[in-house]
Amino acid sequence: MPPPPSPIDSLKHMKKVIVAMSGGVDSSVSAALLKKAGFDVTGMLMKCWSAEDPFGESCSAQDDERMARLAAAHLGIPFYSINLIKEYKERVVRYLLEGYRKGITPNPDVMCNKEIKFGLFFDKAMELGADYVATGHYARIRNSAIFMAKDQNKDQSYFLSFIKPGVLDRVIFPIGEYTKPEVRKLAKKFGLPNAERKDSQGICFVGKVDFVDFLKEYIPAKPGNIVDMQGNVLGWHEGAVYYTIGQRKGLGLGGGPYFVVDKNVKKNTVTVSANGDDLLKKEVKITYINWFSKPENEVVEARIRYRQTPAPGVFQVDSTGNSGKLVFSAPQRAITPGQLAVLYQGEQMLAGGIIA
Repeated sequence: MPPPPSPIDSLKHMKKVIVAMSGGVDSSVSAALLKKAGFDVTGMLMKCWSAEDPFGESCSAQDDERMARLAAAHLGIPFYSINLIKEYKERVVRYLLEGYRKGITPNPDVMCNKEIKFGLFFDKAMELGADYVATGHYARIRNSAIFMAKDQNKDQSYFLSFIKPGVLDRVIFPIGEYTKPEVRKLAKKFGLPNAERKDSQGICFVGKVDFVDFLKEYIPAKPGNIVDMQGNVLGWHEGAVYYTIGQRKGLGLGGGPYFVVDKNVKKNTVTVSANGDDLLKKEVKITYINWFSKPENEVVEARIRYRQTPAPGVFQVDSTGNSGKLVFSAPQRAITPGQLAVLYQGEQMLAGGIIA
């Protein structure tokens, strides 16, 4: 179902909004749009990584803060920062590392949204008297529900699927109605100093850090065998925890391409196949479901990874309401334990759950 029209004009009238400014163009344009619409806007940056931490020198946090301050100054709005370094380590980094140690592939960006941006940051903004919190996410909120963004290629509803539904009445996504090229044009129109800044990539708040190098800093290498589907040894790896289902690069095997189809952290083996069809599955169990809206029927669409076109299927929830079985109409590639399956009906996001 498509979302109803944007309510942003009905929200203003000098309502106080704190914008999570990251130094990027999306959050800066969000602040500019809200100010133009008549809100009382304050910018605030979350400090979640320290220069003293591993990869601190290559972390983009310092430059992010500088750009956010420049954008806020250009817009003439107050700007502050909040130190969440300790909390980020405890709630996001620990979640990430514990998941990899167990042999699954967790999503730190989803947990960052749940625990940091729409958890601690949201709570702090409310304590400071804000009526709303705004971020530069590509998504839309209508009638206390999350819908896909106008820009389907940039839609970030997948990453928002674990936030508390109760915060939605106090959250605004100003750029959800715009495409990325339109946001870039707005940034230039507003004269923002970061209008040409490239989008950040990598670990949430840490930036462009090689992910395996990041893992190795916390989880020591443990060499083991790479085997085929019949158990024949094809090569060796530095640690089964560093690999994920569907991975093709970085295997160091000749005669491929090979794909990771399984890993066993207890036996420390990585199983590969040269047949991509070995990655296909139709059924997936979903646990720890976070519901926004119950489906009208069992027929849904689902994403098992970011930017995937939602695939049709049937979802059968169990009696607890916290888990269920998703059966896709067509087999899906590289269903990965620990990642999220996000359910939709039309453009409306219904729920997110962890793939078991």
